[in-house]
Amino acid sequence: MRELRFLLSPRWVGFAVFVVALSGVCIQLGIWQFHKLEDRQVRNELVREHLAEDPVPLEDVVPDGSAVKPEQEWTVVSASGTFDVEHQVTVKYISRDGRPGVDVLTPLMLDDGTALLVDRGFLETLRTNAQPDDIPEPPSGTVDVSGWIRVDSSATGQAIRVNDGQVRAISSKGIAEHVPYELRDGYLNLQEQTPATEGIDAEPRPDLGQGPHFFYGLQWWFFAALAIVGYGWFARAERQERRKVAARAARADVAADREVTPTR
Repeated sequence: MRELRFLLSPRWVGFAVFVVALSGVCIQLGIWQFHKLEDRQVRNELVREHLAEDPVPLEDVVPDGSAVKPEQEWTVVSASGTFDVEHQVTVKYISRDGRPGVDVLTPLMLDDGTALLVDRGFLETLRTNAQPDDIPEPPSGTVDVSGWIRVDSSATGQAIRVNDGQVRAISSKGIAEHVPYELRDGYLNLQEQTPATEGIDAEPRPDLGQGPHFFYGLQWWFFAALAIVGYGWFARAERQERRKVAARAARADVAADREVTPTR
């Protein structure tokens, strides 16, 4: 045990405190990733249930004046109305399968005078900041639509305000300043439309994979173990070096004794 007394020195005590703190942080980050995995699994199961159900009327999910609840997201809803192309906007900086483009947002005027934002889908464009001028027109008359109801983006400020006919994130609250009528909360990812419109790609089904959270959690725990193992490795190396120093000192003392001791 005397060989390990160096571990009580200020330098090694500080090192030990650092290792314990680092390991604790890594363990907590690993737990956080596993909690995110659990949340994603719960969300995926809810999405699967919603997507397997038949469309329900919009009023049954988002009545006028109510907000889309997180547990309602991805519910398949149906609605009828007329598209308001005059107040149509695009969502810029969208990429799908490596292709640059925009999402086309068109308000759908409902019978009660309110409107629902409809994400009609993806339109491939050049890599430019300007709004495209070749957006396929929707039918001019009454249309029947169905798709997934979505909650507004959590973005704020300029990201959700219309600028030159474009936004960076979809929010009915931000676009409400752009239209002269009341917008329903959230928006609809269009999947089916009668009559149909060609030239716009509908939103693909959501990714229901588990994501990287499991491996990220293991990675953080590996870092915690690595920090502890590293402490032990450095302590062992220090002890071995001290042994070598002590052995050299002992040999030097023996040699010195031989030099001063007279031979008979």
